[in-house]
Amino acid sequence: MRRRQTQCLGEVVSELLKIQHLDKKLNEKKLLNAWVEVVGVAIGKYTTEKYLKNKVLYVKLSSSVLRNELLMSREQLVKSLNKYVGAEVISDIRFC
Repeated sequence: MRRRQTQCLGEVVSELLKIQHLDKKLNEKKLLNAWVEVVGVAIGKYTTEKYLKNKVLYVKLSSSVLRNELLMSREQLVKSLNKYVGAEVISDIRFC
């Protein structure tokens, strides 16, 4: 007997994550892990802590000079991180 309504395994997993409301948490985790890949290893070395709260990414940096430099490109970083994840996970970045 042949099934007519076959689905790709990836589609089934995505659907299950949406039903269980786990897709947002998964995207948040992907975004936090993507920080070093998007900004680079050099900036990643100065990152001491990062966390998400209310669609805002908080990043603690050990260099005040780098903090000021990243403030200038904050909007581009938001777009790049969201694009990397494939969903709008954050709306702003705050540097501490």
